[in-house]
Amino acid sequence: MTDQGLRKFKAERLVGRYVANPAVRALNAIGIQTSLATELETTGRKSGLPRRVPVAAAFDDNGAWVISQHGRRSGWGINITADPNVRIRQGDTWRTGTAAFTPDDDIAARNRSFVTNRVLGALSTATFRALQTTPISVRITFTDRGGS
Repeated sequence: MTDQGLRKFKAERLVGRYVANPAVRALNAIGIQTSLATELETTGRKSGLPRRVPVAAAFDDNGAWVISQHGRRSGWGINITADPNVRIRQGDTWRTGTAAFTPDDDIAARNRSFVTNRVLGALSTATFRALQTTPISVRITFTDRGGS
């Protein structure tokens, strides 16, 4: 990874840890949900405890797509490598599934599919491009029958 990539990774990790994650958690706690972020729950590779992070997701009947901006080296990406069983919040419902990295997926097209509004899509794409280092798509295939 280049010096610039490492700086982006460290900056995004700090923003996620101290701004984005707490903000999404607080909004969820008071019942406010956004279509731009949901929560992904992995199992901590060392602790074995549930770990939740906000992610953008595109849902379909069989699962969801998310993008790891820092590939397999993000905290939740490393957790998925250790244990691919995850939960993801779809609206008010937690869904269980199995996550798999899909390196052949078109990252730019996948990112555009997350937002249908043209203006928000452009903003999302620009933000994603500014923060990414080694992005990879992740496919979560539901293993439940409609939520738990």
